Amino acid sequence: MGNLYSSASFMEHNSHPDYKYQMDNATHTHDGVNPSCGDELTLSLRVENGVIEEAAFTGHGCAISQASADIMADLITGETVEEAKRLSELFLAMIRGEELSSEDYEDLDEAAQLKDISHMPARVKCAELAWRTLDGML
Repeated sequence: MGNLYSSASFMEHNSHPDYKYQMDNATHTHDGVNPSCGDELTLSLRVENGVIEEAAFTGHGCAISQASADIMADLITGETVEEAKRLSELFLAMIRGEELSSEDYEDLDEAAQLKDISHMPARVKCAELAWRTLDGML
């Protein structure tokens, strides 16, 4: 887990998230909350013709929840709704500790760096917050 906090990519997503802003013209919004720690976010998507053209979030929480949300928004932007659902399923399986193929990890791109959180049960819900919010929306 120490490697995650020393990851430049992870820290950049937490410190300077590209996708943390209030979106205008969202076609979908959904709130997510982690009652165990107080993390909360609102996920917004602009979906056109089945493709996620824009993804953004607002809210507050720990470094893991915020970085995970930013990584997810980056990963799903430009993808079809179906592909976003598949990526979310892969991520949640990874966080539950299920073994994925090397191809699956490649598909998850930067999100795969959150894999070790599966060994920290108290932090799993933090990493899952944005992804579960996406699932609830789609």
